[in-house]
Amino acid sequence: MARLSICFGLMLILSCGTICSSALTPFSLEYKLQELEVRLEAKIESKNAQLEEKVAQLEVQLGLNNKLRQDLALKVIQLEAKNDQLEVKIQDQERRLTSLLEAAELPVSTDSKLFQVKKEIAIRSTGKSGIPRTCRELHASDPSLPSGMHWIDPDGQGVDDDPIYVYCDMTSGSTSILHDSESSLNVGHCAEAGCYSRSINYNSSIGQIKALMELSTECHQSIRYDCYFALFESNGVAYSWWNDIEGNAQYFWAGSNTDGVHTCQCGIDANCVEPAAKCNCDSLAPLQLVDDGVITDKNILPITRLNFGQTQLETSSGVHTLGRLVCTATLTGLPKSCQDLWLIGHTLNGFYSVMGSAKMESVYCDFTKLPGDAGFQSWIGYADVKSAPVNFYVQRNSWFNITGIPIPFDLAVVNEGNAMDLTSGKFTAPRPGIYYFSFAGTARLYSSSSVNFYSHLILNGNRIASSYVYESTAPVHQYSPLTSQSTLNLKKDDRVWMEITITGGSSSSLYDGGNHYTHFTGFMLDEEIVASL
Repeated sequence: MARLSICFGLMLILSCGTICSSALTPFSLEYKLQELEVRLEAKIESKNAQLEEKVAQLEVQLGLNNKLRQDLALKVIQLEAKNDQLEVKIQDQERRLTSLLEAAELPVSTDSKLFQVKKEIAIRSTGKSGIPRTCRELHASDPSLPSGMHWIDPDGQGVDDDPIYVYCDMTSGSTSILHDSESSLNVGHCAEAGCYSRSINYNSSIGQIKALMELSTECHQSIRYDCYFALFESNGVAYSWWNDIEGNAQYFWAGSNTDGVHTCQCGIDANCVEPAAKCNCDSLAPLQLVDDGVITDKNILPITRLNFGQTQLETSSGVHTLGRLVCTATLTGLPKSCQDLWLIGHTLNGFYSVMGSAKMESVYCDFTKLPGDAGFQSWIGYADVKSAPVNFYVQRNSWFNITGIPIPFDLAVVNEGNAMDLTSGKFTAPRPGIYYFSFAGTARLYSSSSVNFYSHLILNGNRIASSYVYESTAPVHQYSPLTSQSTLNLKKDDRVWMEITITGGSSSSLYDGGNHYTHFTGFMLDEEIVASL
């Protein structure tokens, strides 16, 4: 800097010439040089400050760019995940379109730009349109599908809420609905009841959850609470609870205790750390404790909110872990209602035969509605369904007068089901149900005194019905008709037959010959179909 000042001074001296040199003194020249030096230093410092500010701005901008780059990378990952979900939706739409085209016997295009058919994930045709309603149906449509995330549509036919993305366990056939609180979460420190409150958001609409539970015979959800001086309840005051699907507070942490009683699994098993306590976490013992249970009442699941409190101490801790909503659909036996038909996959409105309490019944099912909706099922009446026909018509062709034994028969005009034995004269019910019997015969009264002639319908040795003719004016020689009818509710292997009783005329008889005056007939009116299966 000094050298610069000297040079600058010399330039001034040379530029002034003789006049200037005579006017300047050494003192004035040095002063000027110092003044110029100060100005230059000020300018350089100002320039340096500007440069440093510029560098700082660039560094800030670079940091923002790095943050932006990270945000963009995260956004790309999210978009890729979204793209995967959209691809699955497109695949489902392609499958639905293909199914509809095949059902209508129209040509199926394989040139779709939206979806290239992948054999390993394509849903095979099941004769039904639309996305399967449960993982069980999905597995039935394609047993080769692996366990994992899949799309299903519990409310059916895509007419209501959108399909949902669930986890399917193809081994058990269970359907699991994910939510945003599956990881272990610390409730922190607070004193009041329910001061920690977390809403549970599911990967499904409530409508689809309700439809899935209607389709399922069992649903459950696990809940675990790791606690240290973090009580559920103290001196009868509840500090923790959960809210069900309707928003109602529930205080049980295991099982299906919907009567409002506070309990946990250890309380059900009677093995809590304190015998008098209903939950381990209700203990004041200085121990790390756990209450772990499974809620099994599908009518109030899923858990929609978790609420905890009484964790104000510095040493207190509470960590909750909530499992997924898991539902399984199993149906055994014949369908007993439109709901059973709906459960096994029927979707077409119409008339159906279902199993009643004892008989087959006819119902009309409106599958555009859910089982709880009015008009979902309309009862029409009883259906005349028999596992096999049972009827007989037998005759005699000769007279008979032996009393107290079954009347045998000579000719079977009809014996459908072979339930009537001609030789023994006994009918054996092959299946439980309601049967009708009718007997007609001709009594030949022949005696020198009065005559009584009876016919009896016998069930397992007991007289059920009788007919009777009598003549007191002797001598007696006349013919009189005998008839009996009865409707009986029989169990399997019950036996029915006819007998006669004659008093006062040993020569009297049940008259018959080639014209077949003696007839016995019977048939099943209604079968108790439930007992026959």
